[in-house]
Amino acid sequence: MSQPIPTSADNQNLFAALRAAFPSDLDAIAVETDNGLQYSWRDLERATAMVANLLASLDLPPGSRIAVQVEKSVEAMVLYLATLRAGYVYLPLNTAYQSAEIEYFIGNAEPAVVVCSGRSFGWVSKIAFRAGTRHVFTLDDDRTGSLLERAAHCSDRHTVAQKSADDLAVIIYTSGTTGRSKGAMLTHGNMLSNALVLKDYWGWRGDDVLIHALPIFHVHGLFVAIHGALLAGARMIWFGKFDAKQVVARLPQATVFMGVPTLYVRMLAEPALSHEAARGMRLFISGSAPMLIETFNAWHERTGHTILERYGMSETVMLTSNPYHAPHGERRGGTVGFPLPGVSLRVQDDAGRPVPAGETGAIVVKGPNVFKGYWRMPEKTCEEFTPDGFFKTGDVGVLDARGYVTIVGRAKDLIISGGYNVYPAEIESFINELPGVAESAVVGVPHPDFGEVGVAVVVPKAGQTVEPQRIMARLRDSLANFKIPKRCFVATELPRNAMGKVQKAVLREQHKSMFI
Repeated sequence: MSQPIPTSADNQNLFAALRAAFPSDLDAIAVETDNGLQYSWRDLERATAMVANLLASLDLPPGSRIAVQVEKSVEAMVLYLATLRAGYVYLPLNTAYQSAEIEYFIGNAEPAVVVCSGRSFGWVSKIAFRAGTRHVFTLDDDRTGSLLERAAHCSDRHTVAQKSADDLAVIIYTSGTTGRSKGAMLTHGNMLSNALVLKDYWGWRGDDVLIHALPIFHVHGLFVAIHGALLAGARMIWFGKFDAKQVVARLPQATVFMGVPTLYVRMLAEPALSHEAARGMRLFISGSAPMLIETFNAWHERTGHTILERYGMSETVMLTSNPYHAPHGERRGGTVGFPLPGVSLRVQDDAGRPVPAGETGAIVVKGPNVFKGYWRMPEKTCEEFTPDGFFKTGDVGVLDARGYVTIVGRAKDLIISGGYNVYPAEIESFINELPGVAESAVVGVPHPDFGEVGVAVVVPKAGQTVEPQRIMARLRDSLANFKIPKRCFVATELPRNAMGKVQKAVLREQHKSMFI
């Protein structure tokens, strides 16, 4: 059963609901960092008010985008919450993005404000000012930067901006197979409806303690984790960067952990991980990439806990989840559980007809969590929805007779490496423009740590030679590190079918055992 969205004087602003869930004791600890800093709920209230007042003082047009590429910190979370509070649109950017990528995002989104790390200010500000951005601030993970310096002079009282559930709150960029990134527009209602469902479905409580060790530039760490803790009034143990040994050491003080499969693999390598270390834990959640059944089983053996796997997307936040409560069913490794309450999920054939239980097809979804559309791409938005309003996820899966969903592949050749989305077409476009390259293909292959990694196969132009090491070096200069293929090979030709299409399945088969 869906819940009514909490409001403050009918204000549907997501921040209003999160703020209403703060505990009555505002002086209690809300966040404790891995280096010993403590932030109370009152600190979060005052800090978000001050940053929101700073943004309001800039006299920005309604709906202005605030683009942010900074290292993880509690202050970065405050900036996100303050953007919501002030009624503007938050645009998180991966800290690994390089200049060509940032230039595209800023040019496409046209943010009114850009916030970057101090060390990046020189090149980021040039890109931003060229694109017409009026305000560029810095924010570093040691509580310094011009954003905080300016905000320190602002009032710590602020009236939350009035927003409707359909108003835009966040733009998350997610690339497509063409290599051109698309901005998924999520509303206040999209995110709050999903957070409320997860609060009940995962049994969030006020006495929970979340270990937050994920990045905060994508859905998993920024929305699922933060919204869950704040909406429950639960404390967070905050890690600036994931450290397997330190996270395992803090398990006895926590109750909830969220991670991608790679993090679980690395914690399994820690001798201190045991039933005793995890004795007080209530829930381990995994997502953003498929988890190997070996990891799933090994975790249960070492800790006594069964990992809860779930499935979501930038365009939809969370869609499915294995059960938390035992009466609802068991947690099945290799599946992503049931569609969440309020989510309609269908597995269909190429003609749009539902396939029988147990048969493979394309996954399409509908619900209050499904995004508003792609930023300034109305035609692409229309293409991605069925005539009856279901969003085409691009994933291929199976729905069994009991309702469990299993993801069996990705129709768009997406590679998920360490929880990050890697789009082969984007990498291929860079490789194909390098001197001496005729064409290339990038495929994902299994990897014991990252789940999947990319492998590039490059064909040189007639009479020319290319060096794999030089190609890799050029890619490192142009793309975020998580996108870089782990291996590069030179071939005389790419395998093709009778229609001339590159057979990536053949390449995956050839290289599938390279890392395992």
